[in-house]
Amino acid sequence: MKSQESETRFAICINDGGYVDDLKVRTVYEVLPDESAARSNHIRVVDETGEDYLYPAHLFVPIEEPCGGESSLQS
Repeated sequence: MKSQESETRFAICINDGGYVDDLKVRTVYEVLPDESAARSNHIRVVDETGEDYLYPAHLFVPIEEPCGGESSLQS
């Protein structure tokens, strides 16, 4: 089950989809929550330009962050 929480999420690009200047295969990108985009099978990604754009979701594989993203090394 996937949630639309405000936590930072990431995805790895598996296909540049012809966006060769904006996406690099095997690169991890930040994904911003966008419910409207998700309904049309797109995701909002901060790409190589540093701006966020919509891309087809099938170009990416979500990365699950282990341990809720918190470091286990705390003083």
